Amino acid sequence: MFAQGEHIVRIFEQFVPPHLAVKDDPIGLQVGTLRKEIKKVMLALDVTPEVVEEAVRQHVDLIIAHHAVLFRPVRSLRTDTLKGRLYEKLIKHDIAVYIAHTNWDIAHGGVNDVMAEALGLKEKRVLSPVKFQKLKKLVVFVPEQYHDRLLQVLGEAGAGWIGNYSHCTFNLSGTGTFQPMEGSTPFIGKQGTLEKVNEVRIETVVTEDDEQNVIEAMLEAHPYEEVAYDVYPLDLKGETYGLGRVGKLEQAVTLGELAEKVKRTFELPALRVVGHPERSIRRVAVMGGMGSKYLKDAVRERADVYITGDIDFHTAQDALAEGIALIDPGHHVEHIALEPMQKRLSEAIAKTKTVVILSTVNTNPFRYV
Repeated sequence: MFAQGEHIVRIFEQFVPPHLAVKDDPIGLQVGTLRKEIKKVMLALDVTPEVVEEAVRQHVDLIIAHHAVLFRPVRSLRTDTLKGRLYEKLIKHDIAVYIAHTNWDIAHGGVNDVMAEALGLKEKRVLSPVKFQKLKKLVVFVPEQYHDRLLQVLGEAGAGWIGNYSHCTFNLSGTGTFQPMEGSTPFIGKQGTLEKVNEVRIETVVTEDDEQNVIEAMLEAHPYEEVAYDVYPLDLKGETYGLGRVGKLEQAVTLGELAEKVKRTFELPALRVVGHPERSIRRVAVMGGMGSKYLKDAVRERADVYITGDIDFHTAQDALAEGIALIDPGHHVEHIALEPMQKRLSEAIAKTKTVVILSTVNTNPFRYV
């Protein structure tokens, strides 16, 4: 059985949540429909005429790409223009296009994590925070004999995760009272009789993302017909989400040595460097795509070098003045995130006949001479 398009995208969005995207970023379904059977998915960095031709040859039903095929409002759909012909071919061959951009950059295991890990960075953290995970306090009351069971269920569903610790809760014993009324089917007690039960109050923390799953698991495991529970918003900040990563190399290297490593890692014939090649480098900031405007974040994080694409002349001058080195491998290095995603998505839909492939088209517009 082949997977439905909506099912594939739901799974993909678990890896790359749409809510992580920066404001006004054009993401999501841009061409076609997901309400169909998908035999073949193709992952691509861009949706160019060459990529679309490849998708047609490969009988692809869905393209999941990083860069938007519709970036600005379309005022017309003329098939005598380059863009118009591209859209026409996608529609004629029933190829849907789904975009994940900054949310793919920001997500755990996304573009920036893959780039940082490929360069061997340790003690990684977010370079430029964008969002903070919202936390809530969940309080639920349960009979003593069901206390341990519910603790386990809550933890397995995602509640009580703080740093590297799981199943974090606070528990307080007390007496619960209730009187079953007509029409009820009480687990304990009789209709019309006031009951007193030894109960435990469980307090735990849950993220906004996990809240619904945790509550559903709690209600499923709880013995009561009507479960007494409360959910409170917290001012505490949860996990930080953002663009770029900063971390440390295992040991210091020269700027020249690191530049050579970047070339090998991202399979580049050449790149641009700002700074003395013999400068010692240990702390590294990295950001996929065009990251010039985030130079200040790399400086704030005391990075020795900032690795990002599309660096302009004035940013290079500013970096020299700030005492930070730069390595510009180009925008296209984001392609490194496609293969890990192919593996993750393929494993997630392994029970179906749907195949996930990678585009083999090099969409980098620059050539080195």
